[in-house]
Amino acid sequence: MQCLDRRTVLAGAAALTSAPAFAAAEPGKPRVWSFTRPDRVGGLATEVLGEPRVTPGPGGRALLFDGQDDGLVIPEHPLAGARAFTIEAVFRPDGGRFEQRWLHLAQDAADAADAEGAGSVSGGTRMLFEIRVAEDAWWLDAFVKGPGYSQVLIDPTKRHPVGRWAHVAQVCDGRRYAAYVDGVLQAEAEIAFRPQGPGRTSVGVRLNRVDWFNGAIRECRFTPAALSPGQFTRPSGLVG
Repeated sequence: MQCLDRRTVLAGAAALTSAPAFAAAEPGKPRVWSFTRPDRVGGLATEVLGEPRVTPGPGGRALLFDGQDDGLVIPEHPLAGARAFTIEAVFRPDGGRFEQRWLHLAQDAADAADAEGAGSVSGGTRMLFEIRVAEDAWWLDAFVKGPGYSQVLIDPTKRHPVGRWAHVAQVCDGRRYAAYVDGVLQAEAEIAFRPQGPGRTSVGVRLNRVDWFNGAIRECRFTPAALSPGQFTRPSGLVG
């Protein structure tokens, strides 16, 4: 619970009471990763950890992660160089451990401006999605970090049932950073975002192979622009 308290305090301190609207942007071409097989995602060969299994998902197949040792490592940071971004995902948390990291985009190169030691898994420039789980509910944790910015978005009062498909998103226009579940705002803050460099992505686990995810992931969509909730792409049949 110590981690939750620390991050909740940070989120509360940075939350905006009156956030600006997203800056106008022409949506760039999204990078779409459909998780239909473990060995290849988005045209890239993956490093497969454990045995993620194919399972039915909304609009097609998904990958199921067991919360123990299933994960993927993909040799790309799909938002490297983006000055604004939207990350969307369709996933189904199935309960389990309190803290689970299921998407981790990391810059590989060290950054001298990062006082905590950029380039390392624990202190480097990165974007991520986690969840917190308590009994039969989960809540979203979005996080972004780089030179001059470090921000968590989490609200433990906004809980969602395990075992159901959901659409989640985090959006940044370079200044406003916000997180959504099924198009509903969960938390927001103001940051001074700077583009991140090339790197890697882990799915279903942190890059250093802890905090394994228990559940299924259908799709991730990475757009180098700040989308509004009305522009999100959500497949039908998310409940179940």
